[in-house]
This record gives sequence, structure tokens and C-alpha cells, in this order.
Amino acid sequence: MAFYLGVDVGTSGTKAVIADARGRAVATATAGHGISAPRPGWSEQDPDQWWATTVKAVHLAVRAAKIDPKQVAGIGLSGQMHGLVVTDAAGKPLRPSIIWNDQRTAAEAAEIESKVGSRTKLIFLVGNIAMTSFTLTKLLWVRRHEPRIYERIKHLLLPKDYVRLRMTGEYAGDVSDSSGTLMLDQRQRNWSRRMLSVFQIDRDILPPVFESHEITGRLRKTAAAKLGLAEGTPVVGGGGDQPAGAVGCGVVTDGLTSATMGTSGVVYVHSKQYKTDPAGQVQTFCSCVAGQWCMFGCILAAGGSLQWFRNTLGQAEIDEAKCKGVDPYRLLDAQAAKAPPGCEGLFWLPYLTGERTPHADPHARACWIGIHSRTGRNELLRAVMEGATFAMNDALTIFRRRGLRIRQIRLSGGGARSPFWRQLQADIYGTTCATVNAAEGPAYGVALLAMVGTGRFSSVPQACKAAIKVKTTMKPRPRMKKLYSTYYDQYRRWYPALADQFEHIAELPGR
Repeated sequence: MAFYLGVDVGTSGTKAVIADARGRAVATATAGHGISAPRPGWSEQDPDQWWATTVKAVHLAVRAAKIDPKQVAGIGLSGQMHGLVVTDAAGKPLRPSIIWNDQRTAAEAAEIESKVGSRTKLIFLVGNIAMTSFTLTKLLWVRRHEPRIYERIKHLLLPKDYVRLRMTGEYAGDVSDSSGTLMLDQRQRNWSRRMLSVFQIDRDILPPVFESHEITGRLRKTAAAKLGLAEGTPVVGGGGDQPAGAVGCGVVTDGLTSATMGTSGVVYVHSKQYKTDPAGQVQTFCSCVAGQWCMFGCILAAGGSLQWFRNTLGQAEIDEAKCKGVDPYRLLDAQAAKAPPGCEGLFWLPYLTGERTPHADPHARACWIGIHSRTGRNELLRAVMEGATFAMNDALTIFRRRGLRIRQIRLSGGGARSPFWRQLQADIYGTTCATVNAAEGPAYGVALLAMVGTGRFSSVPQACKAAIKVKTTMKPRPRMKKLYSTYYDQYRRWYPALADQFEHIAELPGR
């Protein structure tokens, strides 16, 4: 039997998934790697460490699957998006990678919009506004602050594509991941001549880009020996972690959406048509389905709000859970369920680390609003869960305004493990929500892409239809849907009312 390998180069580690020919995940393994912060707000990683953790994770996954490694018939790659890897002619990194959450490039982001002419023109060219996370801002920073390194650049790669280079010797990328560079013309699904001209970027440093299922190279002898796999094994284009994760939960046709309630929250919608948000509040990328696109928004502290509550105010549940041998979040769920829906007018704004969607505001701050004499701890807790879900609903509201149909939302992350929070999401989103039989995320998604690229399935939607099944569904309860619609309307008024005050707080001395 043939098996397929998916590798996801994440921020905290590399994950490997082995799937069988039916698309069933049979083994998963992770190897951790570190992050360097040379200065406050900076975030870097060593590309060669990604390769080392890839080798380790692959060996662990193959061992756990108990298969002959020579049975691996195809490999897919995913990874953290936006990271800058620059190499010399021999493919050796010239400096550590500046990764997605690095915040040093505010001046370069402003420069991009200024040189293009306006935010509207930039969205027309590349589908998105300039944010510090995007790759072009990092390249311009290197040109300004490290000119000697810049002069030596022969190749620019994204994180997973450096691992591809180590595997195959090929410089290549895919359209979904490359959408996050601010240099890709998403309509043409190739590099933007206009952007490269405006910023005087040498086209020769950029790799050719492929659709996510296309074969981009094959394992060379040295890499095959390191990984313990067969020389010549095909490696497909793969995808950025968000588009690849959408494949991993089957969100590859119109009407399907995913809501991942992790530390951050990501709401993702698939689209056959190319659509952008004129305000730039959500992002548009090429999807992992050939010739199609996606839009998504990121809420920085969605599940992170509940994590903060647990760590700060949930010591009683932590202690009780330790005694009972259960997850403390299960006990927090039970406490939250005791509070009335809407918490009698108590709201939580989940801006613990600023916000990205729909308010690109690093100064935004979290707060409870509406505390009164009847407010208790259960209300504070439930309001946190409701507020995080309202924030996720902000992205869905934008998608609907852009004319995107949303018929089912597939839930994942910590918020999908809680029956209480699953139903809460269905009520607030006002749409049927579901969980599926796959929970391995982007690594699983690119394993499916490898199956398509090597001919096991004819298309990405066909692979997902065969491998991914809905496990549970939650429909919005009419009374709760109506109640939360009213509360959401009030929630949306809070940020505009407080935005100026957040900025004043940021200017206070001693903070």
C-alpha cells in the first residue's frame, strides 16, 4: 500500500503526518524548534533548524506508522507564512529568517503604501494591504538596514520552500503561500511585474510558483538518505498553513468556511471567484485549489482570551482538574454554562495583544464592559467566551458583505473540543457548524495534496470528499440566534467608541 507524507513547518515546531491511500491519517509526530528575539518586537529562526526538525519529525512519524519508509509515494509541504529566507547562489541562508510575527517593519509597510500610491491601488495589485507580517516589508528592511547582505541575495524563499530546497535542490514556491508576500498578482497567479518594478526587486531572486498539487521536484539522494525515504519521491507545491489547513478540514468548495478557535482565531472562506475587501480588514489569497481563492481574517486572542482567564483567574479549576485528572477547560465550560446568555449585558473585548481583524490596531486593549452588582465570576467567564466568538463573527460579517455564501462552518482548535463552545459558536454565527474526522491540520492537508499530485485522486475536492467526513453538527437555536444578533450589534459599537482611548492609554508614561 502507498502512503503519503505531509510536513508542516510551524512556528514552534515541525509536524509530520502519514496518511494511507484512503486519506486516513495513521501517524503524527512533532519536533520542536526555538525562536530568537534579538531585540524587543523582533522574531527570527534558523532555517537549518527547520530542516533538522523536519528530519526528526519524519523519522518519528514513519516509526509510529510502522510502515516501510520506501512506501511513501508523495510528499506535501506546508508552513508558517510570510517568513523571509534569503540565500546565496549555493542556497546557504545569508541571515536568520525574519518570521511572520516580527514587528520591526512598520516603516517599510508605510513605505509600500506610499510608493504604490494608495491602499486601494495596493489591494488592486496584490489583494491586500501592507502589514508588518508580509514578506516584502522584511525584504525592504534588509535592503535598508543590512545592505551588504542584500547585495549578496540570489534567492528568496518562504519557510517551507527552504525545506523543499533541502529535499529536492529545487527553488520553487506555491501560489497560496506566495500570496502572503505582497509580490504576487493573484489574478494571474504569478509575480506582479508592477510591484517588482516599483520596488526594484530582481525577478531572478524569486522562485517559480506552482499550483499546490503540482510536482515541484523529487527527493535527491542526500536528502532521501537523511529522511530515510526513497530517492526520487515526488514533492508537490503544498501551501501556506492557513490554505493547507483548509484542505485538511475539507473547506475547498464554495459555501464552506472554517473557524479555528486556537490561541489566535482564524476564519477562512473558500471562493471560486477572486474577491478582495476594499477596506483591507480581511486578507485574500490564492487557495490550494487550482484557479480558486480564499479570504480569511485573524483574531489575535480568540481562544487566547480563555487561556488568559484560566491562567489568571482559574486557579480553582486548575487545582480541581489536577485532582480529578480532567482538563481544566472542561470545568470552566461547566461554570460558564451557569451564566445566562448575554451575561445580563456584560461584554468582553478580546484585544489582549491588540487586534488584526477587523481592526488593525496594535494599541487596542482587552476589557470587560457592563459589570454591575449582579455580575459574578461565571458571567465574567462566559462573557470572555462570547466576546471571543463575537470577534470571530466580525470576519464572517465581512465575508457576507462581500457576497460570499456561508452554508456550513467547520470548527477546529480548542473551541471545537468543547460541546458548550461549539453550540455557542453556532448560535452567534447564526449558521450550522460542524466538526470533521480530521484534526491534524495543515500537515494532513498537504498529504492530501500529495495524493492529488501523484494521481491518487484527480482533484483536491475529490480527495477531500473521499477522506473527510462530518462527525457532528450544531444548528443555531432560533431564540439564541435572535438574542445574540442583538448583543452582537452592541458589541460592534464598542471598538469605535473606545479606539481613541486605546491610543491615549498607549501614550501614558510608565507603561
